[in-house]
Amino acid sequence: QVQLVESGGGLVQPGGSLRLSCAASGSIFSIDTMAWYRQAPGKQRELVAGISSGGSTNYAGSVKGRFTISRDNAKNTVYLQMNSLKPEDTAVYYCNADVKTTARVTTTNWGQGTQVTVSS
Repeated sequence: QVQLVESGGGLVQPGGSLRLSCAASGSIFSIDTMAWYRQAPGKQRELVAGISSGGSTNYAGSVKGRFTISRDNAKNTVYLQMNSLKPEDTAVYYCNADVKTTARVTTTNWGQGTQVTVSS
């Protein structure tokens, strides 16, 4: 069993910054892709950014140049540095990770979500 625990959400003014963290724990053998998704009220969940085990990254066009995804493989943790935040970034942000367990089974896992609100 694998758990993902997010932290770092909150209320921030437009133009401000936040850093989200997501730590994976449990029966982990290895972690492949880690990613951040978000879901705003009334909208579908969308990919914000992803990072491979080797460090290759991809971003949604709406956040490119403002958000940076990174990971610490030794800590099984992924981060999302969010700068120049806009009201339209307001959403629940979810961590996602493709994990190979100690039983050598690959599972897709989600965190519980953390609220990010950008408002003056």
